[in-house]
Amino acid sequence: MRIALLSPPWERVPPRAYGGIESVVSLLADELVNRGHAVTLYATADSETRARLRAVCSEPLRATRVEDPVPSQLVHATRALAESAEFDLLHNHGGEIPMALARVSRCPFLTTIHGPLPPDAAIIWDHYAGWFNTISQASKADLPSRNYLGVVYNGIDVDSFPFATEKDDYLLFLGRISAEKGTKEAIEVARRVGRRLLIAGKIDRVDREYYRREVEPRVDGHLIQYLGEADGPRKRELYRHAYCLLHPITWPEPFGLVMAEAMACGTPVVGIRLGSVPEVVADGETGYVVDTLDEMVSAIGRLQDIDPSRCRARVAERFSIQHMVDGYESLYQKVLDG
Repeated sequence: MRIALLSPPWERVPPRAYGGIESVVSLLADELVNRGHAVTLYATADSETRARLRAVCSEPLRATRVEDPVPSQLVHATRALAESAEFDLLHNHGGEIPMALARVSRCPFLTTIHGPLPPDAAIIWDHYAGWFNTISQASKADLPSRNYLGVVYNGIDVDSFPFATEKDDYLLFLGRISAEKGTKEAIEVARRVGRRLLIAGKIDRVDREYYRREVEPRVDGHLIQYLGEADGPRKRELYRHAYCLLHPITWPEPFGLVMAEAMACGTPVVGIRLGSVPEVVADGETGYVVDTLDEMVSAIGRLQDIDPSRCRARVAERFSIQHMVDGYESLYQKVLDG
């Protein structure tokens, strides 16, 4: 099958540090090539992939610190659409801008919805001429049923995450520093249980004020430590030794990749019952799914009941590369079968 994968140009493929979508696209592209498909990846020029790479942007837009990324995103998407006659299927991971252009595609068009579309994007859905899938059952809420193909969970390279049964005593928050991710809430939980909290993550421009107001004053370098953004090797070591990953999100996150990554290392997750959390974390088996910060504090006291081996096994069963690519191959065939 001739498949075009359209990745957002905000990060390289795979990302050097933060970049869940780009990580998923990287694994998908390489495994599709392994399975004999002819894959063309539209991504930034510094990307590394087994697929044939085509690029408009010489480097990730985040690195260029552009004020308005839309022109670059438009040119990036337009090139893939202009060349779409070469493919059997175009698989979009770049959100609403490529969706708005789908009517000019000369091959079937599939979009994976990785996050919430802006409120003013309703007109795009009204005119979207392709198929779509979600990355969790929860993320299907409020989306139309027309041309919906189902759920394919994100996958990770389980073998690349080091497994350990012996853990340190620190709690871990890993991800973007923002109100939606619940950084402030993680700090509150750590203070209440009296455990050291390590915070690792990027700070986007839109979240700088949140960091200055809600996070930075609470970082004391002892109980609460901010480590900056963690690259691949660093985050694996943080996962491996953490007592647990705190995931106190305040929004219905479509899929928290950090939860699967932590569990692959044998590290349990304590997360708030929003979005995909109940689908990713098996409550009482690989961590705890709770409704309040009080319940999160209580759950940390019961983590000795969680078997690290079961955490890793669940990820291998549900969130592996192979499981994800099996799902997409099935969707591709559905699209081609009409």
